[in-house]
Amino acid sequence: MARNKYPEETINQILTVAHNLFMQKGYEQTSIQDIINELGGLTKGAIYHHFKSKEEILQAVTDHLFKDVDKMLSGVRDDQRLNGLEKLRKISRVSLDNPAQNDLATAAPNLLRNPKLLAAQIENIIEKAVPVYIQPIIEEGVRDGSIQTDYPKELSEALMVLSNIWLNPAVIPSTPEVLLRKLKLFDEMLKGLGLDLFDEQIIQRFEELLRLSAREDRIEK
Repeated sequence: MARNKYPEETINQILTVAHNLFMQKGYEQTSIQDIINELGGLTKGAIYHHFKSKEEILQAVTDHLFKDVDKMLSGVRDDQRLNGLEKLRKISRVSLDNPAQNDLATAAPNLLRNPKLLAAQIENIIEKAVPVYIQPIIEEGVRDGSIQTDYPKELSEALMVLSNIWLNPAVIPSTPEVLLRKLKLFDEMLKGLGLDLFDEQIIQRFEELLRLSAREDRIEK
């Protein structure tokens, strides 16, 4: 095969095909060969030239879907019209309402069977989401009185780890009924820690995302 003069176009082609297959078949049911078959002449070597594994392709697809998230988070964090609690609620709503969440919920792999992806998610939470966005907002909430806690850093970590790991059906498969019980408990825990975060809109959106991800082959009966 001749050397591709337009690697960016090749990468975009791979990501488009992979994204469509992940949506149609699910991540775990899509193989590298499935992606090759839809690429119209592109070889396995060409794919591995750009991506080392299927997990890396999924990460690239996810990064593309959420490419504007950092800008959104920064905008909410720096919005002087909102207090700390209002910022935290807005981030929760806007993040959950991102259409990319629907795609990710539909295609998401079982992260317990994909430890590299799970580790990358945890690393992003601890090294970026908490110190850059969540902790500064909670600290602002403490200063303006909308959030009561003596442990802003620890509360930030607990909030992000529990919401992205414990409440994530791609990590712990759940039915809508089980998730609702978890959300109610989580809400009580956060209120006890001085953070009244969840409202009915956020809870309903969590349930909607769960229904998208609750395929029979991923729910433990």
